Amino acid sequence: HFAHQFLDSTAFVEEFAERIYHVHIKDSRKRLDGRRSILGGHLNFGEPERGWDFVSPGHGDVDFESLLRALNRIGYAGPLSIEWEDAGMDREWGAQDALAFVRRSDFEPSGFVFDRAMQRSSQT
Repeated sequence: HFAHQFLDSTAFVEEFAERIYHVHIKDSRKRLDGRRSILGGHLNFGEPERGWDFVSPGHGDVDFESLLRALNRIGYAGPLSIEWEDAGMDREWGAQDALAFVRRSDFEPSGFVFDRAMQRSSQT
């Protein structure tokens, strides 16, 4: 929910690291063109007049790479739950696509500090 509210999810992770126990992977896309706003909650999801809408993970504005890197930096090892909503996509296809996206995006953090690894390789 952070993206369509213009909040920085990476900054949130860094500030509240010790309080994060569960992460929802959810995406949204903003369509703010001067005629639409984020205050269109009275409109149904999927209506073109909305200024934002939920979309399947990987199809919107959320910078998941930065978010996952921030989670790796704080040592987060909890669940990543897909919270799927997309009025413009078939549910079965979208669920499979979202799962594939999360599996592809959730990389293991490096066990090495880059500078230390480079020092070792230059000494050999």
